[in-house]
Amino acid sequence: MHIENVGEKLSSNMEDYLEAIALIEKDKGVARVKDISRLMKVKTPSVTSALNVLVDKGLVEHERYGYAELTKDGKRIAQDVLKRHKMLTKFLSSILKIDPQVAAGDACKMEHALSPETYKKLSTFVEFVETGSEVDRPLWLKGFDHYLKTGKRVQCKNKQALKKVKSRK
Repeated sequence: MHIENVGEKLSSNMEDYLEAIALIEKDKGVARVKDISRLMKVKTPSVTSALNVLVDKGLVEHERYGYAELTKDGKRIAQDVLKRHKMLTKFLSSILKIDPQVAAGDACKMEHALSPETYKKLSTFVEFVETGSEVDRPLWLKGFDHYLKTGKRVQCKNKQALKKVKSRK
């Protein structure tokens, strides 16, 4: 079972269940139906129904009243969703300066819709910004911050000087 093939057939809701199971397994070691229900803010019959779908797809192992455990393919998909979520949250909160809670909520909605090409370019962009040589926030992003606050671009001193030279001619 190839991750892209399974991922394309999964609804965003099913991806959310895989993500929730992965988070709970990481935190508690095992994922119980009631823990999944609590994390996702849904009723236990909804969790049971979703687990049955994921079992049928070979992404989760679960026996009635037992723990839900991701299979190898389920873990890969869950990790992919978590990676997309983390990158989008970072992009929205750190680069676009969106409130972290809003960014996390928006990332959850967006993580399911990204094409592999968009994900790759956006994550490369985030990496580019993070690994820049400037210690703090890059100057061009500080200019963006100013634009967000004022609606006006910061004028580069070189551009201003060039305008003065051109206007003298």
